[in-house]
Amino acid sequence: MVNIRSKREVEQIRESGRVVYETLSTLEERIVSGASGKELDRFAEEFIRSQGGEPAFKGYMGYPSSLCISINEEVVHGIPSNRPFLEGDIVSVDCGVLKDGYYGDSARTYSVGTIRPEVRNLMRITEEALYLGIDSAVEGSHVSDIGHAVQSHVEANGFSVVRELVGHGIGRELHEDPQVPNYGSPGQGVELKEGMCIAIEPMVNLGDKEIYTKDDGWTICTRDGEPSAHYEHTIVVGHEYKGRILTNGVFEDTVTAQA
Repeated sequence: MVNIRSKREVEQIRESGRVVYETLSTLEERIVSGASGKELDRFAEEFIRSQGGEPAFKGYMGYPSSLCISINEEVVHGIPSNRPFLEGDIVSVDCGVLKDGYYGDSARTYSVGTIRPEVRNLMRITEEALYLGIDSAVEGSHVSDIGHAVQSHVEANGFSVVRELVGHGIGRELHEDPQVPNYGSPGQGVELKEGMCIAIEPMVNLGDKEIYTKDDGWTICTRDGEPSAHYEHTIVVGHEYKGRILTNGVFEDTVTAQA
């Protein structure tokens, strides 16, 4: 079932999204050479709890940590470890917060020092694809319009979209209907209506789209070992909402990629 949220519920999701946004923002200066995912995870959990929230991922289906931290060829669901970040790494951080019964979910990819130009371009294109997907998520459009916008931009720039992992509805549960793929033909699937809250999250590979799961049962990696980038926002569908993006920390009407 696809849920339609009241304005009150949207604002509660926005509050959880605020905590997610501030968590990811405060991590930026901490993602440096020599730091580790374990350190970030401890800091994030303390920060989230200081804001009256709970880490949404910790304990979810047995997941052991507060953040998903995926390095280089790790696409998503990387378990934070003591492995130090190195110059040239890219680090994708996925963060979820539960506050007052509602969830927020967002992800960013960060660079550690100087990275290869093609990897920098991968990050840029993936973030642009996220915002193109958001632009497509309007009343009367369909879920597949989001994926079509993402896929078209990604593939036009020579990268590949992961197929097995998708965005999702969000609200009282972390993952709700509908699923939101990052590929597909336009005009298909669930019709988007005002008050629907969804998490759009392109996962884009520098090389081929094929992936596999590590022996830890969580960490998903590119099969060819090339880097992958991940960006995500929680949004609400509806022209009347000022600040359709619920995880960017501000009330905005314009949904354009950050510089």
